[in-house]
Amino acid sequence: MSEARKSTRRTSLVVLALVFLAGIGFAGAMTGGLAYSNRMELCVSCHSLQVPYAEYRESVHFKNASGVQATCADCHVPREFFPKLHAKIMAVKDVYHELVGTIDTPEKFEAQRWAMANRVWDRMKATDSRTCRTCHDFSNMDLSAQSRSARSRHGAAEDRGQTCIDCHKGIVHHLPDEPPEDPATATEATPENAGKTKPADPDAA
Repeated sequence: MSEARKSTRRTSLVVLALVFLAGIGFAGAMTGGLAYSNRMELCVSCHSLQVPYAEYRESVHFKNASGVQATCADCHVPREFFPKLHAKIMAVKDVYHELVGTIDTPEKFEAQRWAMANRVWDRMKATDSRTCRTCHDFSNMDLSAQSRSARSRHGAAEDRGQTCIDCHKGIVHHLPDEPPEDPATATEATPENAGKTKPADPDAA
């Protein structure tokens, strides 16, 4: 093998090694950055999040008999890399609303609570309550240790195609008040539907 070819080969190997090391460094920095952004102290450092943080501190996810605590990220950030990355990108809007003061007072927060809660519920429904199942999974439940009501509901939930958030709303944060129905979209009063009311949701928590 000529010296020129040996030199070219050495250069290629050095370049590949540098690219490999750079990739490791980038992956490490990305992983470390994502882990840092999952810290609860960082999550609640925004003034706008003091209302939900106060509610969380009163819930069993913060303090309970077993001492096992679920943090903000445990419920709101998936563990899988790409879903996690997507959640972080979407969280940029939280920074934006903090900067512009959209929900920086309890009154503003309550005005937006219904819309914010429904966005979270819809996302959890679409992912089959993925973050909930990190800790709570049907296959790991000892139904015999649950109350009669919980045992019956959990036992039938999968058959019904239900997911955690279908029944477990308001576990950590206060349930929002549903805004009054828009008269423009309300059911028209006709002899056929007179006296009819919207049926209650049997799965409402």
